[in-house]
Amino acid sequence: MESPMMLVGVVIMLLEISLMAHAAVPATVLKQIDMVNKNGPYLGIVVPNAFEMNPLLQSPSLVVDPTLPHLDFSGRRFRFGHIRGKKVIVVMTGLSMLNAGTTTELLLTLFKVTGVLHYGIAGNADPELEIGDVTIPEYWAHTGLWNWQRFGDGPEDELALESNGDYTREIGFLKFSNFNTVETKNETSLDNLLNNVWYQPEEIFPVDGTPEIRQRVFWIPVDRQYFSAAKKLEGLKLEGCVNSTACLPRAPVAVRVQRGVTANVFVDNKSYREFLHSTFNVTPIDMESAAVALVCLQQKIPFIAIRSLSDLAGGGSALSNEAAAFAGLASQNAVTALIKFITLL
Repeated sequence: MESPMMLVGVVIMLLEISLMAHAAVPATVLKQIDMVNKNGPYLGIVVPNAFEMNPLLQSPSLVVDPTLPHLDFSGRRFRFGHIRGKKVIVVMTGLSMLNAGTTTELLLTLFKVTGVLHYGIAGNADPELEIGDVTIPEYWAHTGLWNWQRFGDGPEDELALESNGDYTREIGFLKFSNFNTVETKNETSLDNLLNNVWYQPEEIFPVDGTPEIRQRVFWIPVDRQYFSAAKKLEGLKLEGCVNSTACLPRAPVAVRVQRGVTANVFVDNKSYREFLHSTFNVTPIDMESAAVALVCLQQKIPFIAIRSLSDLAGGGSALSNEAAAFAGLASQNAVTALIKFITLL
């Protein structure tokens, strides 16, 4: 006769099988995830696009897991392997903050990840740096969350819903009329119906906080230990030529910088680039890093981003057709820095 405890065990097992069969994650995928996590933990490597990921996949430093090279779930492919002795999961997000945030959340929810390394290319806001340089910011911000002020109101006027604590004027604003052009020499100023947009912090809900009680953050710090280790990337040898005839004016360098910014905007505008640099002291401008940073901040996971500069955003350098010509070189330099950084951990 079977004991009561054995019967309870059988019931629990059947319930678990039933739950897996009806869950959002199929039972076969759950088994694979469990197998992966038993071999963990891992470093998560998050990369925006295929052309940025391919140099890593083609690198001899990446040794693919022969048992389970990858797992496909929710439109993402999670690739497993080793880089210089460190277990890694590589995942491509796709363009923009939505894809970057969703993919990072999936990575951290499904797998045992001890830290997230994000890399790719970026536009450059600092004319002191050059195409091909690798930047590692200490802080990231999302600069696409705005309160757009009605025409006629100015810096002294309260924003809509500001009294409720939903919005703030503390971070700063962009006044569109500062960028008007006029046809007559006598015209000194001209108002603009677009008025002002005020930059806003993100709302986050940390895993160690109270659910539904928001916290606000604009400048998101990277992990202190990661940022300290990144100093050793200075002096790293990077690629300076696309081919034997197309070389950069000087050899690219890896450098830690103060700030980078992200928004769902491809910035190819000189005036806005100069505004971002003068207002926020930023260097790389991209479309994903702040989303990855925000998810890691909420999940309390160490994070750092490595972004190689592919163009001076909006033009102005001596090089023509910058992004199209040098995106491949910048991607390779970002991968070179990533692999070196992994050896420092």
